[in-house]
Formats: sequence, structure tokens, C-alpha cells
Amino acid sequence: MLSYQHSFHAGNLADVHKHALLAWVLDYLTRKDKPLSYIESHAGRGLYDLSDKDATKTGEAAQGILKIANWFGADSPYLRALDQTRAAHGAQAYPGSPLIAQALLRDTDRLHLAELHPGEHAELRKNCRARNTKIHQQDGLELAQSLAPPDPRRGVLLIDPPWEIKSDYQTIPKALQQIHRRWNVGVLILWYPILSDKRHAGMVEALKTSFPEALCHEVTFPPARKGHGMIGSGMFVINPPWGLDDYAASLTQNFNQL
Repeated sequence: MLSYQHSFHAGNLADVHKHALLAWVLDYLTRKDKPLSYIESHAGRGLYDLSDKDATKTGEAAQGILKIANWFGADSPYLRALDQTRAAHGAQAYPGSPLIAQALLRDTDRLHLAELHPGEHAELRKNCRARNTKIHQQDGLELAQSLAPPDPRRGVLLIDPPWEIKSDYQTIPKALQQIHRRWNVGVLILWYPILSDKRHAGMVEALKTSFPEALCHEVTFPPARKGHGMIGSGMFVINPPWGLDDYAASLTQNFNQL
């Protein structure tokens, strides 16, 4: 798992799906004048350069945010976070979910970001400095379990693993269930790739059985290049905020036009 480098995939269509939904959730929750917690299990480095050799080698950003940014209006929280990042770091900068959270959350909110990879962790510490943010170099699921329920109790958990190990499809949902038992009011979000072999299908059906009122939103898209196995993106949201399903449906319409 320590071999994964998100810089090759930053800004791709899966990121657009994941980050647009995450930004909507964070924007919705901050409409109340009450502090919240944000926990991320696999934070990466937080900031990416879409013009660097990793991003241009795969071409995934070119098929993603660099192609379809016009999907989002000026009032979109996702676009606000993107514009804020580019104003600070340049026109080719792209925010990972940690920077999206920092852009949309307030000084009174608390962020916990976990990243186990030594190099990515070092970059995360440089890119996500803020007094309300604590960065952890440890297993993110263990961190989430140790913090649940966090203080403040309102909040969001994003689990966004690389899914490099097939057993993750069994172990990660079990960890999610354990976290939910301790933090039953949290908005718990699990991102997963949709691959051509449909290895996610059994996991998703099991999650739907355990959490029948959760929102499961999937989009499909053409592979970024010939032979690329990812053909879609999924977000499973426990305790989805009111209105998220409508926003997700609008994203589906956009992805259907690809």
C-alpha cells in the first residue's frame, strides 16, 4: 500500500466525482454555526501540480478536471476550493481532499489527516499547515477508530484508500461498521473505484444491507487510456445530509454526457 502515489491520478474523473460530493457535504454542514470534525484516513500530499511529469504521463487530469471544469458554476463549493488553491499555488495546482476541507471549513472546526507513506506525509505537512489541522503518520483506519466519536461530535469521515490489496474489500467495510457503532451521527464517506472486473460489487451489496438508508452514488466514464481498468467511481455515504441525493443526480447527468 505504501507504493501508491496519487500524483499520477490527481484531478481525474474519479477525483471530480469524489471531491465535488465532498465539497457539497462540507459546505452544507458549515451552514450551521456549530463546529465540526473532519477526519481523513488516506490523505495523500494534499496538493498536486497537474503540469508535472506524473500527471502528464497518465493524462488523467486532461480527461478530468482540465476538461470538464465548466460543469460547475461560480457558487459551487468545489470550484471555490479549486479557485482558492490556484490563487495560492498557480493555475495548474489541484487540491486533494485535505486542501478542499481546509478551504471550506472554519477556524473553529478540527481536522485530522492521516497519511502513512513517509514521502507523502512530509509533503502533506508542508501543504496543509493550519492551526486547526493535526497531521498523523499512522494507519488512517486505526486513527479514525481511536478518535470516534471525535470532539466536536458533528462531522465527516472520508475513507479514500488506494484499494491495492483485494482483502481491503472485506476489511475496510468492517472497520467502517465499527466506526459507525462508536460515531453514529457522523457523515461517513467511503470512496471506491469501479473496475472492469466489478470487484466492488459484493462489498457494496453488503454495505447496502448494513446501511439501508445510506446514499450509494456511482458514475461511469470511459477509461483514461487503453487498457486502464477503472471505468467509474463510487461514493457510499452513511448519514447523507438532506439534498445530497439531488446534487448527486445532477452529477450523474453530467457524467452521462461524457
